[in-house]
Formats: sequence, C-alpha cells, structure tokens
Amino acid sequence: MVICGIDEAGRGPIAGPLVMAGVILKENINGLRDSKKLTEKKRELLFDEIKQKSLFKIVEVDNKTIDEKGLSWSINYCLNEIVNSLKADKYIFDGNSKFGVEVLETMVKGDDKVTEISAASILAKVTRDRFMKSIASKYPNYSFAKHKGYITKQHISEIIEFGYSDIHRKSYKLKALNQKTLF
Repeated sequence: MVICGIDEAGRGPIAGPLVMAGVILKENINGLRDSKKLTEKKRELLFDEIKQKSLFKIVEVDNKTIDEKGLSWSINYCLNEIVNSLKADKYIFDGNSKFGVEVLETMVKGDDKVTEISAASILAKVTRDRFMKSIASKYPNYSFAKHKGYITKQHISEIIEFGYSDIHRKSYKLKALNQKTLF
C-alpha cells in the first residue's frame, strides 16, 4: 500500500508563508519523527535524505494570499495540490480536520506515528525555516532568522516598535497588542 503523509509548517506564525509537504517514501529512513522534536541540524541532514529517497511535493502559500483568502482556504489549496500531484492508495494528514478534502484520512500527532508524515513535517519545516532565514536581512528590524515569524515576546516588541512589514499576516488578530484584525 502506497501511503502519502502530509504535514504543514507555518499555520500559527504572524509572518511568512504556510508551507505544506506530501511525502511517499521509496526507501526506509532512520531517525524520522516529528520535526519539532528534532534539532535543526538533524532536520537539515534528514531533509536531503528525504528528498533523495521519496516522491514529494512542497506547496507554499504566501502571507498576502493567507490574508486575502484565509488560512482554511490556503490549507485546502495545499492539500489539493499534493493529492493531485502524488498518487497514493492512502493520504494521511497530520491533525483532525480534512479541510474539505474527502480522500484524506487524519491522524492527531501523526507526525510522530507515521514515518511518511514525519518526513513531510521535516520537509515543510525546513523549507519554511530556510525561507524565513533568507529574508531576515531584508527585514533587519525583525528577528525572522530567530523566531521565524512566530509570536514571541521579542517579535511582539518588534511589531510595537516598527509596525508590520509586508511579510506579516495583517489579518491575524494579536491579543498581545490588544487589537482586532488589521486587514
């Protein structure tokens, strides 16, 4: 049975893209687990091995599209791109919602239970982290290489001091700033 594992990175940040990956493993890979439970160095090493030993699809939706069309639409779009690009007997998405894509099975904490989802988790996280690091010098007032656009005390302080950049998701409401959506 051919299994395609699917996971995303970047659902919660207030800056940067949503990145989703689908993976069909062609060979066994040692050390796969939830990307958040691996060191950055280990994720980077596994990233290249996963790409060499699998069929994969990585889909990104930028912050402007997330603001315009919404996060649910963005997740649905990524899922459909993966399902339409990778042919499998079973598609398993990490989490508990299918986002309107009926061919999916879902699994809570699947990124630590199914190796294909673990591999997708790593591809998505490394791709997103690399992007946030690559833009850090373009946005020197924000520590994107450090917090990767997630909500941290430092990131909130940067927004208070410098406002939003064009890479921020302006439709996201920040309780820490006591504000409503800005979009």
